[in-house]
Order: sequence, then C-alpha cells, then structure tokens
Amino acid sequence: MEKIKELEFEKSLTKFTSAIERLENQQKSTQKDNRLPITKLQQELKEKTKEIYSNITPWQIVQIARHPQRPHTMDYINTIMEDFYELHGDRIHSDDPAIVAGIGKFNSRTIVFVGHQKGKNIEENIAINFGMAHPEGYRKALRVMKLAEKFKFPVITFIDTPGAYPHIQAEERNQALAIAQNLYEMAFLKTPIISIVIGEGGSGGALGIGVSDKILMLEYSIYSVISPEGCASILWKDQKAVEQASQALKLTASDLLKLGLIDVIIPEPLGAAHRNPSEAIKIVGSYIQKHIELLSTIPISEIVNTRYKKYRNIGLVLSEETEE
Repeated sequence: MEKIKELEFEKSLTKFTSAIERLENQQKSTQKDNRLPITKLQQELKEKTKEIYSNITPWQIVQIARHPQRPHTMDYINTIMEDFYELHGDRIHSDDPAIVAGIGKFNSRTIVFVGHQKGKNIEENIAINFGMAHPEGYRKALRVMKLAEKFKFPVITFIDTPGAYPHIQAEERNQALAIAQNLYEMAFLKTPIISIVIGEGGSGGALGIGVSDKILMLEYSIYSVISPEGCASILWKDQKAVEQASQALKLTASDLLKLGLIDVIIPEPLGAAHRNPSEAIKIVGSYIQKHIELLSTIPISEIVNTRYKKYRNIGLVLSEETEE
C-alpha cells in the first residue's frame, strides 16, 4: 500500500501511522502477535483524525482537494466502469489528455463519461498539463456529449481542474468560445447530465463540463470562480492572504449547498478520500446509481426545462422597492 502523504495539519497523525507500520512489519518478519497494540493504535489514529477533521478550515479543505493521492477521473473509470472505450480528438485540432471522454457500462447501463484528468506525480502532471484543458479538450467533451444525446445515454462528468489552460496558444484556438459553446449546448442537451466535483473545481475550466441536472460535490472538494491564491493577489495584493481568501470565496461543499449552487454533498471516508481511495470510489458509485435512477423516471422535456430554469435563477437577487 502506498504511503500516505500527510498534509501539514495532519502531521500529528504521523506518529500513529509510523508506529502501526512498524508493528505490522515486525509481525510479518518475526511472526510476533502485535494485533492488540496495532488495534489500540488504530483506534487512537481514528480518534485523532476525527478531532482534526471536525475543526477543519476552508484553506485546509483546499489542500485536501488538491491532494495528489485523491482518486482522479481514471481511478473512478477503471473501478466503476465496465468495457470503457475512450474516444479521442475534437476533429478540428488534436486530442487533449487533460480531458478523458468515452462510453462504457455502469451497472449494466450504457453511459457517457467525461472528466478532467490530473496526474499523481510531476511527470504525469506535465504530460497532461496538470488537468488544465485546451480548447480541443472542451470540443472533444462536447462531441462525446452530443453522441450521448443522439443515443439517449446519460452523461456523467467529473470535475477536477485548477481551470482552463491560461496560455496565449489556448486563446488563439478560441478557449473562451469553446467553453461558452459547451455552456450553451449542455444547457439544452436532451439527455440527463450529472456532474461531480471530485477535487478542485476551478473557474470556467470546471464549468465547461459542469452544466448539469444534478451537481454533486465530494465533502472535501472545492468549487470556485478563482483560486484562493489568485483571489488573495487581486483583493489583498498578497498571496499570503490565502486563508482569508478561502473563507471569503465560500468554495467548500457546505457553503455551496447553503447557497443553493450544488444539490448534494457526497460524504468521504474518515480522513478524506486520499486516506481510503477505494471506499471513496465505492461511495461515489452509489450516488451515481441513485441519481441516474432518479433522472431516468423524469421525461426528458421536463429535465431540460428544469435545468434551464435552474441556471437562469442562479445569482438572482430579489429586493423590494421602498418609497422615499
């Protein structure tokens, strides 16, 4: 099992995980029965983890959302999907590995799957541009979603990106237009769409595959118009103000649910998804099944109308005029 990379605020857990690992190794090499002390340490680790995660801050949630050991899109696909067939290219420019798109079976039901893909190390991230998609990535996503519409397959999108690729080459290939086109087309796509924020949902890069009937967020994921670092630089003129920015942006799942911008929070295993990826994937799979079944009972005309009204009402402010 891969050793967990503990975040700064999790450092107090290291003494427990190290001691458990040492006793387990000793038990394997010497056949000494260490079950009792291991069980005691595991319980202490559980209690300490509960204590830490019961007092978590928005900035700490940002760090969890970016943890390299959280399950990424392909981890979910490889676990919950059968016969997944990936589709490549936008038929205009090239293929973009920062967005994965394809067709497969989920619990015997054919679905279309689209998601941002991040890497687990620096080499993988460089190869896929840290999950920051080019215009061709968004055009590929739309091409596959239109295929889903044609054959009446549900669409599942996984959001996990710092944002769309902010480079002049991307703008030369119409980055803004590609995202805008996706927003328009997804608003009226005649098939159910479920979006799940599995890690970092950043700016238009996230929204480019995020217009949907149901928006679900993992408990320790984030969704925001700008990163805390970017916000701190603009509003506070100081990147060290990231904690203040994280608080002000209301980017956590609990904040967004209160604001009515998402529909459901998906609980994560104790200590977040990076501590138990397989359990996190299993939980997400159960939520996908639940919401696919729910949407499958609703006429598609009603689904599209409800989706349109949902996004028209976001940000709507009602006020009463007062007489002077």
